[in-house]
Amino acid sequence: MTWSKRLFDLAAALFLTVLLFPLIVILTLVILIREGRPVLYISERMKTADDPFQLWKYRTMTVAEQDSGVSGGDKAARITPTGAFLRRYRLDEIPQLWNILRGDISFVGPRPPLRRYVEMFPDLYRKVLHSRPGITGLATILFHRHEENILADCQTPKETESAYVRRCVPRKAALDLIYQSRRNLCLDIALMIKTVFRKFPLK
Repeated sequence: MTWSKRLFDLAAALFLTVLLFPLIVILTLVILIREGRPVLYISERMKTADDPFQLWKYRTMTVAEQDSGVSGGDKAARITPTGAFLRRYRLDEIPQLWNILRGDISFVGPRPPLRRYVEMFPDLYRKVLHSRPGITGLATILFHRHEENILADCQTPKETESAYVRRCVPRKAALDLIYQSRRNLCLDIALMIKTVFRKFPLK
């Protein structure tokens, strides 16, 4: 990560934390009152091919003793009403401002993968994670909705895992590597703006 990108991340994360603080308080209270504890969902993700970290999100599902792999149709029944609203507008990712301040992730980059997928595709992810993972990115904008449609049709964890590994990982990685070859601060800002208007279109 370049010093200019890190400086931009810090400044933007601090600004958004202050700006969104009332919303953070409201969302925290709503989740606590309507869904109970825990308010946050904390999951191990990979910063590099060898360096894990704890990713913070608002909890959007009922708690399960064993929960692994990506979310597909097999987990749809666990999404809470509050969680569905948070996911629709990606408000569940607001706590990741803390991960940005810590330096775990950037605003823009490949989505941080679970350890299991890095271990399945070590050579591929060693290339992809040469870029600092991010909240949004080229693959998120261009492929996320298609990925959701693919996984929504999966009715068992095995189907979800197979579809994600075969149909999503290679395509996302290809887009992440395209971003990596062209990344600069202007592109990052453009992708951030695109993400905002994609979730909150002006009508």
